[in-house]
Amino acid sequence: MSFAWGWPHHPLSLAFSLALLLLHLLVAARAITRPDRTPASRAAWVAVIMSVPTLGIIAYFLLGETSIGRGRVVRLHHAEKALAKPPATPLPSLSAPAHALSDLCTAINGLPAVGGNRIELLGHPGASAHHPMLDSEAAIEALVADIAQARDHVHISFYIWLDDEHGGQVADAVAAAAQRGVACRVMIDALGSRVFIRGPRWQQLRQAGVHLLATLDDIPRIGHLAVGRLDLRNHRKLVVIDNAIAYCGSQNCADPQFRVLAHYAPWVDIFLRCQGPVVRQAQWLFLSTWIAETGQALESLPAAHPLPASFEPGTTAQMYGSGPSTPGNAMSDSFVGAIYAAQSELLITTPYFVPDEALLRALCAAPRRGVKTTVVFPTRNNSWLVACACRSTYRDLLQSGVAIYEYPLGLLHTKSLTADGQFALVGSANMDRRSLQLNFENNLLIMDPDTTTTIQKRQQGYLSASAAVALDSVEAWPLHVRLLQNAVGMMAPVL
Repeated sequence: MSFAWGWPHHPLSLAFSLALLLLHLLVAARAITRPDRTPASRAAWVAVIMSVPTLGIIAYFLLGETSIGRGRVVRLHHAEKALAKPPATPLPSLSAPAHALSDLCTAINGLPAVGGNRIELLGHPGASAHHPMLDSEAAIEALVADIAQARDHVHISFYIWLDDEHGGQVADAVAAAAQRGVACRVMIDALGSRVFIRGPRWQQLRQAGVHLLATLDDIPRIGHLAVGRLDLRNHRKLVVIDNAIAYCGSQNCADPQFRVLAHYAPWVDIFLRCQGPVVRQAQWLFLSTWIAETGQALESLPAAHPLPASFEPGTTAQMYGSGPSTPGNAMSDSFVGAIYAAQSELLITTPYFVPDEALLRALCAAPRRGVKTTVVFPTRNNSWLVACACRSTYRDLLQSGVAIYEYPLGLLHTKSLTADGQFALVGSANMDRRSLQLNFENNLLIMDPDTTTTIQKRQQGYLSASAAVALDSVEAWPLHVRLLQNAVGMMAPVL
């Protein structure tokens, strides 16, 4: 009998109820004192633990802890220290807001802004917002072509790899590279790519001599017992070829038709091809995780030299990554910093929007500072919970002056932010609590008007196909709809 229904008279029952009450208090104390947790998250967890007897404790053990294991954290930090940081390069003058944002991102991994880069937004010349699959096809074509030209190494990290047309093309290219003597290392998420890992392509790569790693398939654990969040994932999308070319963005290794969730297809993505000093930063992010997971000696991995070629005139950019082992709320801080750095115009696309308090307040404050602020979400979301939590923020955003649009032609999976035509953020991170607090993510900060304008044109294409959301229509939503959305939004710190 639980303490929630009154005190029993039998001594054994009384002792059991007292023990259960003590356990609830101890777990609540842990929820309050765990580092790097927001006040809203602490309050939500204490409410769940104390108001739902026993089940609240179970829920906390399954969802409340974000530890990837002390051993893994130690290995990650050791690998990061062992890897030499890529050297800084001379930079053009940056605006004060862009400089401050760059310093904030540098503090995450110690990777500074570097000049002399060439960054290409991959896409089909004839593509439009109404034919987004062409952009995905062009991106995969470019990736396969670069892998075919690889001479030293190919490093790949994807959250989802599917055995479909695009996934098969990349697998064939990697296998062929390995067979001609190129050192190929593939690191995919054990949950996101679980079907691929169990299928014939995984064996094809292994037989071709590719070094394979399914990450985070054993966490979190106390001894041999799996406890805590089982959904901590490596969500990064990153490719490095010969220390000369890097790819990053939102695209997984799969067809845009995304057959495992075909009802929401096509997946509408963005992928960048990078050359120059920033490639070394992508390499650093990949190798730090690879070394921590495999224990492979640094001496057996690609050396720091030769340095990637530098291009003139070049683009200033920097890569950064975050995860459960990163101190503080690094990814949230980078988004908040980017929003506050905007002076006149801000355009954001994200498929999953479940912001923490700091991010939501920064967005709401932007129009009040005179910044024209527009956010584009997909009309249909593959996560019902995320859709509810996202729409629970609409009223606050619209009342603050944020323009909200919904894209109806597929799942707008592009994670992008452009500001003032001067700088852009593109990468794997969503503006949701999974990306902000749980997953390993990588983003690219670009501080260049020409590249930013190119990305903004892609965003404008999405915007042109989208429908505006009016405050009147949101306020007219039925009570039961608003009640459900706000209830889910309120529980977002727990979920």
